[in-house]
Amino acid sequence: MAVKPRIAVIVGSTRPTRFADKPAQWILKQAKARGDMDAQLVDLRDHPLPFFDEVATNLWMPSKNPEAIRWQETIGRFDGYIFVVAEYNRSITAALKNALDQAYKEWNRKPFTAIGYGGIGAARAVEHLRGIGVELQMVSTHAAVHIGGGDFMAVHPMGGNKPIEEIEANLLNNTKTALDELVWWAKATMAAKAAEA
Repeated sequence: MAVKPRIAVIVGSTRPTRFADKPAQWILKQAKARGDMDAQLVDLRDHPLPFFDEVATNLWMPSKNPEAIRWQETIGRFDGYIFVVAEYNRSITAALKNALDQAYKEWNRKPFTAIGYGGIGAARAVEHLRGIGVELQMVSTHAAVHIGGGDFMAVHPMGGNKPIEEIEANLLNNTKTALDELVWWAKATMAAKAAEA
């Protein structure tokens, strides 16, 4: 298949003081450098979604809220996703959970991976994300990227505030594996969908 998968890097935090921009820009740079995917940043701040208030998921009936419809159209254009995951109270942010809930068909049969950050690299939040992804009929990569512990404190503004490039040697192996898996699954799911068409 000659077509490169279109991959969205979804920034999963909307707080004014979020740290997400640093890892989002870093993983976007890694994805763009590969040449086997077309990666684009999708920021939840640009999608002021209401809390999910539809009659049902759009699997069963069309959404009515214009922002929900715009969100569905945005994410529907992509073949796979890289979620930038903050860990709040051992799970993903409310903004990211709400964004996931605002669509269904658009996520279906598409792969995702994650870059998480926090004390333990958002490991618990990424595991929650994987469970949600299964319910949305998505395919999770085995590998993910976790910025945790001393590395997290070295790059966080309340710590050393260093650029991520200073710790990237600790991230590159998992990043390569996660992105390799993402591209493989994106091509596989794209081929399967094309065969069904």
